[in-house]
Amino acid sequence: MTATPNVVQSKPRHGPKLREARFEDYEQIAELESRFGLTAKPYEEWVHLWQGNPLYRKLKADWPIGWVLEDEDGKIVASMGNIPFLYELDGRKILVASGRSWVADLAYRSASLSLLDNLIRQRNVDLYLNNTASHNSVAAVTALECSRVPVGIWDEVAYWITNYLGTFQDIVAMKNYHLTRPFAFPQSGGAWTRLKSMRARLSKPLSYPLSAAAFLKDNLLKKSLRESGVEVQACPDFDDRFDGFWEVQKRNNRHLLLAVRTREVLEWHFKHALLDNRLWIVTVVDGPRIVAYAIFKKVVNRRSGFKQVMLVDYQSLEDSTSMLEPLLSWTLRRCRAEGVHVLEHTGRWLEKGEFIEKAAPYRRKLSTWTYFYRANNPELRKLLNDRRVWAPSLFDSDATL
Repeated sequence: MTATPNVVQSKPRHGPKLREARFEDYEQIAELESRFGLTAKPYEEWVHLWQGNPLYRKLKADWPIGWVLEDEDGKIVASMGNIPFLYELDGRKILVASGRSWVADLAYRSASLSLLDNLIRQRNVDLYLNNTASHNSVAAVTALECSRVPVGIWDEVAYWITNYLGTFQDIVAMKNYHLTRPFAFPQSGGAWTRLKSMRARLSKPLSYPLSAAAFLKDNLLKKSLRESGVEVQACPDFDDRFDGFWEVQKRNNRHLLLAVRTREVLEWHFKHALLDNRLWIVTVVDGPRIVAYAIFKKVVNRRSGFKQVMLVDYQSLEDSTSMLEPLLSWTLRRCRAEGVHVLEHTGRWLEKGEFIEKAAPYRRKLSTWTYFYRANNPELRKLLNDRRVWAPSLFDSDATL
């Protein structure tokens, strides 16, 4: 959640002032996030987190957009966003809070714990969810009595390589980083171009045998995914069929804790990813009906050009992963066609014997467990102790907002 900067700050003369954040705070909050290595959204996207949120529009005056700490000069030195979500369980509506971009100046790191405490212990909030915990924030999250989500493996990523040569060129270039380190901080655009060219020359010869070996290994050791027997279609956006799907889904799965997935909510959640052509909506259809769908989000590293596609959410009217195989097969073909380097997934179905654990050829470890929760309602807390209640995904919380 927070970055570790290479700067030294003097100790503040007085304690900071805690107050609710306002939309007018955007410039100071964005500057603080950027300074500590977080990606600050443009203003239009930032305010959309609340003003476009169907639930926030209903709560409005009763829901702070977050909190900030101000120093003695009125400058914002720490901030935390506060995003509302609506979930359902056993026909009951569950009000969920998730934080966004917890960041603080070094001198105010300890004081900024009050932001997280405010977020977790909000009045009338049933449940706190956080699936973007980092090694910097996990100690604070657990100190405030948050527990690991009991379903899935949230400190590993399973993935498929879909552009072998490009992926291994990137890996080998990083391995050869020490050879080009004297040039790591070029003073001009031309110097940076020469640096990239040098790394490319060093990495390309080695990448050919490595990519060939990985290709053979994947084809020999892991089962191929099939999409035969069902009709798979891509959708350009979310249409009325998603409302019908959600009504059936929630009726069939009253026993599960599920985020509301109406068309209106999906359009809010993924608006800018759709506008930027970074979202793939893939469905299995039976005539006019959607019977399963998966949502994938594309992430491109602007400096290296490395392209990843992540599985954000999978929903099916069948109580199984049977429809996930054809959806993944279709998406793997698209990744290969568009030069995407890897297709990846974290969280569910990675445990021993589960579908993605058996299907994905590769795994990598994350620095920490990323998904935590805390139920403020004792009755809900008891229900959530049962792992059969959980159906977590990256659609939850702020991971893909």
